[in-house]
Amino acid sequence: MKKKIHPNYHKIKVEMTDGSQFETRSTWGTEGDILKLEIDPKSHSAWTGGKQKLLDKGRVSKFNKKFQNLKTSKK
Repeated sequence: MKKKIHPNYHKIKVEMTDGSQFETRSTWGTEGDILKLEIDPKSHSAWTGGKQKLLDKGRVSKFNKKFQNLKTSKK
């Protein structure tokens, strides 16, 4: 293996949005740093199964209105 081409792999702490922490190894930061997450599996709806909010302000309805007469021909 070539020397001095690999990043430094060390222990860091990861802090979840609820304040809980766990220790892992990473190339991020330096030894002992705390990585604070803004989104994590405990709070984000992609993991918790929460309902998705559609904030399109009428874009979908505009699209549907514009292309309502467009029909595809099936052969």
